[in-house]
Amino acid sequence: MRLLVCGGAGFIGSNFVRLRVRDHGDEVVVLDKLTYAGRRENLADLPEVPLVVGDIADREAVDEAIGDGVDAIVNFAAETHVDRSIAEPDAFITTNGQGTYQLLEAARRHEVERYVQISTDEVYGSIEVGSFTEESPIVPSSPYSASKAGADLLVLSYFHTYGLPALICRGSNNYGPYQYPEKLIPLMILNALHGDPLPVYGDGMQVRNWLYVEDFGRGIGHVLAHGTPGEVYNVGGPDECPNIEVVKRIVELTGADPSIIEYVADRPGHDRRYSLASEKIRALGWEAQVRFEEGLERTVQWYRERRDWWEPIRSGEYREYYERQYGRRLS
Repeated sequence: MRLLVCGGAGFIGSNFVRLRVRDHGDEVVVLDKLTYAGRRENLADLPEVPLVVGDIADREAVDEAIGDGVDAIVNFAAETHVDRSIAEPDAFITTNGQGTYQLLEAARRHEVERYVQISTDEVYGSIEVGSFTEESPIVPSSPYSASKAGADLLVLSYFHTYGLPALICRGSNNYGPYQYPEKLIPLMILNALHGDPLPVYGDGMQVRNWLYVEDFGRGIGHVLAHGTPGEVYNVGGPDECPNIEVVKRIVELTGADPSIIEYVADRPGHDRRYSLASEKIRALGWEAQVRFEEGLERTVQWYRERRDWWEPIRSGEYREYYERQYGRRLS
């Protein structure tokens, strides 16, 4: 296939591009704005993949990336960090809303055969018991999840109104290589390796459904190939774990001193638990292959070995963000 992968220089997007090029032989073009979390370095081992630097909210940039045509558009491009959406929601509304609109319009103009929107379990809100299905109501809790929920509804409206062959994948919490260290797992790994405090929100008992990034990429591939247009597919991880238990395991894997765990004020509107039922995508032949314990060990090892990737991040804008967010400096 010839794919346009929007946000393909980000964490999940770059892992998906790697999977499609190496395992499926697809011809991929990446469109990415290269914000703080989208980096050329994430595609450094894929010199054959052309990168168009541009904003999905810019019609001309989208048309340039599509070029003579693509078989499918897969949209990972989004502002994704909840903490940043609480502090500065503007970019989330622009990219996640207006950007999705421009991609949908481009898919119509160019008569693209498949459009896959990458979404999140956070659009459902929090669930105390059980798991969300694709029919569960959307009750987002943050500006981030609200902007993603709005984008999902817009995608579905283009299927119903214009017949656009659009599908949605809602993933649970992803982790793995190339994840920007503002997110829980890479933040804790790098802080533990440096002996910095590990800031845990509230009591740390927020439960997340962890999904290794390559498993999510395979799930998206199943939806791309076999999914029914107009449908939503949940892609949930095989294991649930409270955040504090994740942090304690990272302490063990890195050999850090457990005393560096530090409880901090909880995030406003923090969802207590996410859980996705994934029977619908399993019916397409997908199954998660990486259990959380194995995936976390792989991830810690990757960050140990890839100082060349994360050292420039920890010495740049991220230091200023971290100080604003947590009120202290990194070592």
